[in-house]
Amino acid sequence: MRWIRHHLVVIAGLLTLAYLILPNIVVMVFSFNKPAGRFNYSWQEFSTDAWKDPCGVADMCGSLALSLQIALWATIGATVLGSMIAFALVRYRFRARGAINSLIFLPMAMPEVVMAASLLTLFLNLGAELGFWTILIAHTMFCLSFVVVAVKARVLSMDPRLEEAARDLYAGPVQTFLRVTLPIAAPGIAAGAMLAFALSFDDFIITNFNSGNTVTFPMFVWGSAQRGTPVQINVIGTAMFVIAVLIVVSAQLISSRRKKTALPK
Repeated sequence: MRWIRHHLVVIAGLLTLAYLILPNIVVMVFSFNKPAGRFNYSWQEFSTDAWKDPCGVADMCGSLALSLQIALWATIGATVLGSMIAFALVRYRFRARGAINSLIFLPMAMPEVVMAASLLTLFLNLGAELGFWTILIAHTMFCLSFVVVAVKARVLSMDPRLEEAARDLYAGPVQTFLRVTLPIAAPGIAAGAMLAFALSFDDFIITNFNSGNTVTFPMFVWGSAQRGTPVQINVIGTAMFVIAVLIVVSAQLISSRRKKTALPK
């Protein structure tokens, strides 16, 4: 009991992590299943047929490519705009700065269905045709706040003396930004970009309201669940999860190597 009390926080953390990873493990296992009927909900027998033909279901890979394309462009737009907003909020003093800081958190605190309905109303009043561009605009607006928060936290932790030292060494504003400010802020920008990509790719509610006849991968999964879940959906989900884990692990290894090389010998 003494050992358990001493390691209680670690045990709780590991149990929480296992609880979060368990659904992904179930998805991985059932990606190798060969269901007897249309629904891939009960284990039948081991098979790699779905992995050999991940695009065997009609329109699935098309919706996947569309989701990746929207997520990529939404990430670029939200990252660029969000980074500029974060720098402006931290580095400059202007009227309504406090109000803007508060408004940034609204999309994060607001239920998605409210934001989705509001955007749909806006697009309909403007006479916009629902489809790729309305989804892209909606995703960019939704992801913007998350990027601002991530980049703003990084900018707030920056030491202004580093930029002052660069200016003392006759570096111009552009050189100071590219060689000092941007590399220091890069981890926050990268974190915001990855979060924006994940949120955009995974979004269903906002997309469903503003998509028209356009079908993204989450909408395809939802539609397939009504008539039968193909194993290929588990294959795509497993592949996306493994890629995300590899990116995070690679980033951690690169960061640890840089820290080791930066230490004085």
